[in-house]
Amino acid sequence: MCFMAGEMDLSKIGKRDDLKPRSGDEPHWQRLRVGCYVGYRPSRKSGRGTWFARAYDPDKCKYARKALGDYGALTGNDVFTQAKRDAEAWADQVESGGVHTEKVETVADACRAYLKEKPGSIAEGVFRRHVYDDPLAKVKIDKLRRHHLREWRKRLEEAPALLTRNKGGERRTKPRSPSTVNRDMVPLRAALGRLLTPGTPNTDAAWQEALKPAKGADKRRDVYLDRSERKKLLETAGADILPFVRAMCLLPLRPGALASLKAGDFDKRTKALTIGKDKNGKPRQIAVPQNISDFLTGQAKGKLPSAPIFMRPDGRPWDKDSWKGPIKDAVTSAGLPSAVSAYTLRHCVITDLVNAGLPVLTVAQISGTSIAMIQAHYGHLVGDAATEALAGLAL
Repeated sequence: MCFMAGEMDLSKIGKRDDLKPRSGDEPHWQRLRVGCYVGYRPSRKSGRGTWFARAYDPDKCKYARKALGDYGALTGNDVFTQAKRDAEAWADQVESGGVHTEKVETVADACRAYLKEKPGSIAEGVFRRHVYDDPLAKVKIDKLRRHHLREWRKRLEEAPALLTRNKGGERRTKPRSPSTVNRDMVPLRAALGRLLTPGTPNTDAAWQEALKPAKGADKRRDVYLDRSERKKLLETAGADILPFVRAMCLLPLRPGALASLKAGDFDKRTKALTIGKDKNGKPRQIAVPQNISDFLTGQAKGKLPSAPIFMRPDGRPWDKDSWKGPIKDAVTSAGLPSAVSAYTLRHCVITDLVNAGLPVLTVAQISGTSIAMIQAHYGHLVGDAATEALAGLAL
């Protein structure tokens, strides 16, 4: 295969490994022939990159694109060979009119296409609540401008955040916080980034500028329960939710990651727990002490490997909509601050680990977050420990 000077060559493993994610998550493209390209998008999280095909559709007089996946079962040069073969085969179909390419005209279409490529309950919920019934949904992708997204963001910021329902069915809400707005913008930014390249800065074509996260929105978590308060919470928790709450008091995991654990994720022989579904997207394994091993062994006993370790009475795993009410009831019964939530318990466990002198890197690894996040939210604890250590050096 011949290349013109400066043209991308994705067949070289070393060159692919050196590639950086492009703005808007646009893949790096290599031309295979006129009107046919294979593309590669490096992972932003040190995982395997994703391959794409792009072909010119003569009937529509424009290019069509298809995600090919990461070819996880292949290694070395076989990855490019297969991606090239798939891209050329798909291009043959497009050029012959044999492929019904996905119709993506509006913002709503872009969101639905994104969910087909990356299904997820969080993105699906955001689109359902804040996009599909919003005026933004009907805006044509090729007509989308910064002012459309600024107006949508303003409506998002003004929309109240649902707290919970009481037993009488009354909806309780609170003003939407900047951190919540930041999180709700992520799926839309990702969906549009699949199709649009960033516009010229400081112009109305710069759609991406309206979706920039607000700085300083993620404030340090201040609600902390000491061990006696956590014991009160366990004493007032209902029998159904108790194992799940106890697990949150023992492990520094996000509630969603904890709820996704299957019985087969825990190996009682090696005391190893595999966390496969979490925010960072990468599976990780942590070793647990004997007391936690005994607890997890008891929860997994008699369950199929695919069954949730922590399940609701109907056999389904817990989720944020099902755990919110029981935890809030336990908080109220225990006389604890109303701001206490499932995430508070994770914060408490991480705080205790940092206070115990565990290296920040280790805390970040087992909790599935970054060192930067630990330093941002818990760095003051490390500073206090350092001050005490320096004080102990006095002669």
